[in-house]
Amino acid sequence: MQFSLSPIFFRFFILATIVSTLFFFSNCNDNPYKQGKILYELYCQNCHMENGEGLKGLIPPLARADFLIKHRDQLPCIIRKGLKGNIEVNNITYGQQQMLPIDRFSDFEITNILNFVDHNWGNSGKLWTVDEVTGYAKDCPPLH
Repeated sequence: MQFSLSPIFFRFFILATIVSTLFFFSNCNDNPYKQGKILYELYCQNCHMENGEGLKGLIPPLARADFLIKHRDQLPCIIRKGLKGNIEVNNITYGQQQMLPIDRFSDFEITNILNFVDHNWGNSGKLWTVDEVTGYAKDCPPLH
């Protein structure tokens, strides 16, 4: 007994394969910072707000924040170990609230969060790599 595919089935199979491949790749490009967005929403948004504006006078903004550019080398450690004390963001001093550490994040997750933050809300930072985050985060000082 010989088995053969009908031409209609074969065309349908090819079409379905092309459509599913296009759908897969279009979803990847839909939001290249999807995991970073999810992690931000779960762990950062309560303080820094949905739009990255922070809480006026208490919690610094991430939106259009000069701190992200000026202190790029500190950002992985700030996420991992937290932050205590005064910082200046956009010429405003913040220091009344302590940022708690999230030391369970992998370097990959920190990279995704930083890429999400650095490419939203008017920020246009340089793309983060896992190697860069690993390099900056390997010797994070403890929170004082």
